[in-house]
Amino acid sequence: MEDTIVAISTNNLGIGAINIIRMSGANSLDILTEVFSNKKIKQAKSHTINYGYIVENNQKIDEVLVTIMKAPKTYTKEDIVEINCHGGYAVTNKILELLVCHGARLANPGEFTKRAFLNGRINLLEAESIEDLLTSQTENQSSLAMNHLTGKTTKLITNLREKLVGLLANIEVNIDYPEYQDELQITKENITPILTEIEQELNHIIAEAQNGTLIKNGIKIAIIGKPNVGKSSLLNALLEQEKAIVTDISGTTRDTIEATLVHQGIILNLIDTAGIRKTEDIVEKIGVEKSKKTMKEADITILVLNNNDQITIEEQELLKIIEQKNSIIFINKNDLPSKLEPIITKVPIIYGSALNKISIEKLKDQIIANFGLENINTKNMACLTNTRQITLAKEALKNIKNVIKDNNQDVPIDMLTIELKSAWENLGKIIGEYYEDELIDNIFQRFCLGK
Repeated sequence: MEDTIVAISTNNLGIGAINIIRMSGANSLDILTEVFSNKKIKQAKSHTINYGYIVENNQKIDEVLVTIMKAPKTYTKEDIVEINCHGGYAVTNKILELLVCHGARLANPGEFTKRAFLNGRINLLEAESIEDLLTSQTENQSSLAMNHLTGKTTKLITNLREKLVGLLANIEVNIDYPEYQDELQITKENITPILTEIEQELNHIIAEAQNGTLIKNGIKIAIIGKPNVGKSSLLNALLEQEKAIVTDISGTTRDTIEATLVHQGIILNLIDTAGIRKTEDIVEKIGVEKSKKTMKEADITILVLNNNDQITIEEQELLKIIEQKNSIIFINKNDLPSKLEPIITKVPIIYGSALNKISIEKLKDQIIANFGLENINTKNMACLTNTRQITLAKEALKNIKNVIKDNNQDVPIDMLTIELKSAWENLGKIIGEYYEDELIDNIFQRFCLGK
């Protein structure tokens, strides 16, 4: 934390108009003075842009604009210098080399944001949202990330923690100062509605987290079926491009083919699988097993049936499996005479033709509808979006359920504080009020160098 760190903040360094080199730390202005033509740069006002040259041994290296931002009103709460230089490998790396030679250290991935967190500029939820914002591919993803960054999700967690700490404080006062009459006397009866309210709020947060995860990561979709029903044609139709090879030869697809599209602001991660059937072909058998595994891991399954063919035993088994999963049945080749028997199922059925692009948009809409995301409004949505956050929320919910159970079994009130404190701490870990150094290192290592 005492080092002055530096990194190239521009992504995909190469030929371009401008590159940005960012430096943060107590010696940022001193180091800049060593390489900048204006030796009075330390006297410049904070949050100003200054014109000059980067020089080495009185030789001009580049004409630059330098932004000065003095602590504490900066991203890291330290002095920050940003050098806007001309694009290109040579000049950018030369300036970076000069700054390192004069005392700066190359930043680790995410170290600028890590310092912002450790210096109290942002909490852990907000730090993770910065990474999400940088990697967002859709407007929904960026809106969700901004809600984290502006504190909407933090407020949800903070409000719950305040309820818990208020309850804990009340119990402590009852135990330590029984003669103090102004505080509410916590009993089994009056603690129950408070615990129930906290449990309901946690259940709601965890339920909303499913939508947040889908918006952030996209929906994983397995396209399954027996060979030659049109799975690869359906993949191509959904993508509106020839991604998969399509032939009349049964078993053309031997391995999974993955592709991505965006529909209604939601990323759809499509996986075309090998046809599922009994086979003695070793390679095809591996493909079939991989298809079954993909189906288990997918968020939703699209079972493709051939309208011009009778249902096989394998397909009857697949129909039973998808009844237990989030699924859609797409009856392909609907423009041909039907040989299918009527299908009785709870699963949505869409009739269409992958080859003739019939009902393709309807299928996309149904995928979104299966998750209830068709009318989602991410601008006001505040929810958890990654495994770490959701796991901690579930742990807090488990703590509260244990408290409710113990309270119903007449466990003394003072004994309930153990689980209540654990719930409070688990919620604190979500926003970084409690953390381990190893966890923090792992989180920020996923960031790019200049962030």
